[in-house]
Amino acid sequence: MSLLLNRGKLLSDRKLLGRWGERRCERFLKKKGLKKLARNFSCKTGEIDLVMVDADGTIVFVEVKTRADESFTETEEVITAAKRLHLIRAARYFLKINDIEDRPCRFDVVTIVSGPAGPEQIRHYENAFVP
Repeated sequence: MSLLLNRGKLLSDRKLLGRWGERRCERFLKKKGLKKLARNFSCKTGEIDLVMVDADGTIVFVEVKTRADESFTETEEVITAAKRLHLIRAARYFLKINDIEDRPCRFDVVTIVSGPAGPEQIRHYENAFVP
């Protein structure tokens, strides 16, 4: 979906905005040399937006936060301790079922803010938190 052509619809639908942000994030990370292992991995303990692998073999669990604007709160502030715990548990399960528990891993956060005009702002926080 072209952001410029459908900006109004995109900004008014949270699910659509979130899906767009995840795809945009995936492209952004691929340009940085990461490869996708999974998108929207889900289990009882939580959901992980993207699971990527870095060039050095590190498994990267990515939480993507997409917002239309940051009027009320900074996008980074919505990743609570409870959310981090769910991500960590889901990541452990992902590693276990894929038999890659011996691989190094990290948790990244990517925020995408798409205001009413202009290009989106993408911020990538590598190793945003440690389990």
